[in-house]
Amino acid sequence: MDKADIVEVLEEIAVLLELKGENPFKIRAYQTGARALETMEEDLGELIESGELGSVKGIGSALVDKIETLYETGELEYYTKLRDSVAPGLIEMLDIPGLGGKKVKRLHDELDVDTVEGLKSACEVGKVAALKGFGKKSEEKILSGIENREAYAKRHLWWRAREVAEPILAGLRELPQVERAEVAGSLRRLKETVGDLDFIVASSEPEKVMDWFTSREEVREVTAKGKTKSSVRFESGLQADLRVVPAAQFAFALHHFTGSKDHNVAMRQRALSKGYSLSEWGIKKSEGESESEGVSRSEATTRPGAAERETGPGEGVGITSEKDLFAFLGLPEIPPELREGMGELELEKIPDLVSKDRIRGVFHNHTTASDGRATIEEMAAAAQDLGWDYLGLADHSKASYQANGLDDERVLKQIEEIRAFNESGESPVHVFAGIECDILRDGSLDLEDGTLQALDYTVMSVHSSFSQSEEEMTARVIKAIEHPGTTMLGHPTGRLLLRREPFKINLQKVIDAAIANRVIIEINANPRRLDMDWRLWRRAANKGLMCAINPDAHRTEGLDYFEAGVNVARKGGLSRDQILNCRDVKGVQKWFEERE
Repeated sequence: MDKADIVEVLEEIAVLLELKGENPFKIRAYQTGARALETMEEDLGELIESGELGSVKGIGSALVDKIETLYETGELEYYTKLRDSVAPGLIEMLDIPGLGGKKVKRLHDELDVDTVEGLKSACEVGKVAALKGFGKKSEEKILSGIENREAYAKRHLWWRAREVAEPILAGLRELPQVERAEVAGSLRRLKETVGDLDFIVASSEPEKVMDWFTSREEVREVTAKGKTKSSVRFESGLQADLRVVPAAQFAFALHHFTGSKDHNVAMRQRALSKGYSLSEWGIKKSEGESESEGVSRSEATTRPGAAERETGPGEGVGITSEKDLFAFLGLPEIPPELREGMGELELEKIPDLVSKDRIRGVFHNHTTASDGRATIEEMAAAAQDLGWDYLGLADHSKASYQANGLDDERVLKQIEEIRAFNESGESPVHVFAGIECDILRDGSLDLEDGTLQALDYTVMSVHSSFSQSEEEMTARVIKAIEHPGTTMLGHPTGRLLLRREPFKINLQKVIDAAIANRVIIEINANPRRLDMDWRLWRRAANKGLMCAINPDAHRTEGLDYFEAGVNVARKGGLSRDQILNCRDVKGVQKWFEERE
């Protein structure tokens, strides 16, 4: 295990001990040890090899053995037994916003609930509201969290879904029976969350392809297996469907099972206007039937015989790619990420969408100075590995005390460290000195004006008081945007995908204020945030809003999240000119200087 993984284990041990009602000092020892390990700058392997790990303040002798065992073996019997000793339902309760180890233990001890379902029942009859320290509002928040959890259980983060899909797609393409294979559906459209996976294969030997697909080791359940379609479910609950079609139908099937329902309806209407009937099986001269209302994907695949239907592409013979299909209908090729039925067929010109290779660096990243798990040097080295020219570091400010936020003195010290790093010539990556400064409840900022002015740039974010009304939150954020020290607005709705709903805020007013004050709004590329939402970007950018793609990385591996941010930018129709990250170092410096 590496240092970051070990920190996570120590943090989870502390929570599990809370659930079991262990001695507070013992709990605090693991919390302190995790923090000490997280923030130390020395190499963990070297400290272990030299026997000096125990000299690190906050890491006692009892923790030394456990950390060394985790580092060397990746396992810890104490942790495994502790986790097994706690009811799984209590651990699941920790996923409900607002519930930590202490609260879950109280709910278990006083109401005898040990499952999410039991907790829901207790809330519905008012038992939780009656508990001292909870009340009606807490009960309502818990119920809302449970309801969201149930709804979200059917969706999966794009980032995680891709990790499942990529080896399957690679395996399909290696099969000798497979002529062509692609992933379709919402994963291919780069949606922020994915319901299930769709694979489309061209083959004349579908049975062998189905056998390979349904017998994979990671498959927990085969929910359906036919000659040309099979469905499986994985341990995570994610379902995957495989459809095998003749090569002549591949382009049509891929297009159909990629596009949203609204996109497919628009395409069928387009075909009808030209005298053709379009479906997942092909395109042919229309026989006069009306398809203006369209047929949904579920209807198309559940009609008797639909999955086994064999019909040629008719008048579409010669269409071997989606590009051919769009051209046949007099359209430019529409990228998969734009196929949402949001006017993409009416675009006069397909935008030159930003791509990963256009990104020259990123902003809003954390180091061990606050709650990050890598040093300035380590983050810069990771940026260099990605081929970037620069990296922005923006640790938390002091109001985020739980994240070891920096006060004014520590911010100024970090600026000096970053300047010294740049002057040393140690790395070809230029490091910009920034901060993620809390927007306080009244819209004021968490640091002195002089401190903000000393930085290269700032990211202003809301981390507290999420329950404010829409009017209060909007006024709060706009007040921060109007402050001359503000460069960027971070994760503007505070949402956590599949876990926490966005706080109430009028984003149109916020966008207008950002444009008026030349403030950037970020695409927070953390796969759980992807905030600001892609649906808002095309119009906002066309009005003059500048975007920055920020991975909000707390470790070196987190820098890879920038790709998810590029997905959002592409879905939002953004080109390189509308994204600060596509500028070189001098271009970024010029932006920062000119807006002052």
